[in-house]
Amino acid sequence: MARFDLTGYDLAELKGLQFEIEQEIKRRARDERERARARIHALAADAGIPLDALIAKAVPRYRNPADSGQTWTGRGRQPRWIAEALACGRSLDEFKI
Repeated sequence: MARFDLTGYDLAELKGLQFEIEQEIKRRARDERERARARIHALAADAGIPLDALIAKAVPRYRNPADSGQTWTGRGRQPRWIAEALACGRSLDEFKI
């Protein structure tokens, strides 16, 4: 990777460069996700398989006893009601469905 001499830039210019770099990184990541999504759609279509058939839906494993509409699969960030209950000393097993 090429090295750049940044010593001639003042702080405001460096922050401007940082902002532009962050925006470019986000744009490229978004573009890569879109290209990957398009490839996946094309592969599924070529195979004659509906995309929904390839995506496994996560089944809820935990339910909030105070609000049965609130569930959690156990994946990703813990919902607030789980985090608060655990902080109060409750066990995750208490919420299993």
